[in-house]
Amino acid sequence: MDNVLVDFQSGLAKVAKDVKAQYADDGTGKPHYDDIPGLFALMEPMAGAIQAVHELEKHYELYILSTAPWNNPSAWADKVAWVSKYLDDVFHKRLFITHRKDLCIGDYLIDDRPKHGACNFSGEWIQFGSTQFPDWESVLRYLIPGKD
Repeated sequence: MDNVLVDFQSGLAKVAKDVKAQYADDGTGKPHYDDIPGLFALMEPMAGAIQAVHELEKHYELYILSTAPWNNPSAWADKVAWVSKYLDDVFHKRLFITHRKDLCIGDYLIDDRPKHGACNFSGEWIQFGSTQFPDWESVLRYLIPGKD
């Protein structure tokens, strides 16, 4: 979901500076903003994502395969709430939250990072945001033959 269907930065931009400061260092010098409670409920859809999903559902059986931060239980519920708000007509009870995407079976996985087994997915991994697939239009052209 993150940075594929939902714009992570749009949610982070809505978080107060003092809250962000609390999550600016995870002890190793790296921020852990994904642990901010309620953050995932604040995110907006990625440009073109909603329309692309509705186009893809005409050709494919769709599911969401997402990872949620282990130390942020609200993220799990927030992801379900986000799907219900924006895409419940497509993904009602079709959301899988896992840290092992490589254990899932499918033809395609659209994901922005190789983490959590995405690069070892049983089908074809489409790396969203890459040079080949920078946006939803490029994904649609690839997955729907004749799409211009």
